[in-house]
Amino acid sequence: MAAGEHEFRAVNSQDVYAGRVMALRVDDVAMPGGSVAAREVIEHPGAVAVAAVDSDERIVLIHQYRHPVGRRLWELPAGLLDVDGEAPELTAARELAEEAGLAAARWSTLVDVAASPGFTDEVVRVFLARELSTVDRGEIVDDEESDLVVRRVPMREAMSMVLGGEIVNSSSVAGVLAAHAVLTGAVDPRPADAPWRDRPHRWAARRRSR
Repeated sequence: MAAGEHEFRAVNSQDVYAGRVMALRVDDVAMPGGSVAAREVIEHPGAVAVAAVDSDERIVLIHQYRHPVGRRLWELPAGLLDVDGEAPELTAARELAEEAGLAAARWSTLVDVAASPGFTDEVVRVFLARELSTVDRGEIVDDEESDLVVRRVPMREAMSMVLGGEIVNSSSVAGVLAAHAVLTGAVDPRPADAPWRDRPHRWAARRRSR
């Protein structure tokens, strides 16, 4: 069999842990040559992020505490795809309202980001939101979101934050760079409801089966 033609199929799968926003399974995967190798996979519901850009070409960033890295990060507004049956673009609109108190009249798809495909199926779709208006954020629950700082940053400054290592969240890095490419006319974005080939599905199916 020529390189690139092998089918990497799971011959066995074992569930190890299932939590609120992730699950861990171990797959035994058929390798080229006939061997079998264990692959640990973190299942994730998937997420959306929003590059919201106002009429002055300032992008909305939030400063949020992220416990795994032990500090606050500058990021795009974002949220999990944890509402069964909700379209990703509707999740994005809801998260933009809840985290930044904003609505947008124009939506498009920028990029899909596989967070770390060596061990997790997490993929984040980043949307571009334009023609912004202010809305009520609603009730803020007493968790990390109650500590959010929201800031509108000129695109040039946001680009410098990415290249200077101040913005390190992968979907935020990709979203800022992609938004800049669209705003400068280098590329055109996809429609907001563009097909999403790599959207995670295992976590949602697991949750529905409980």
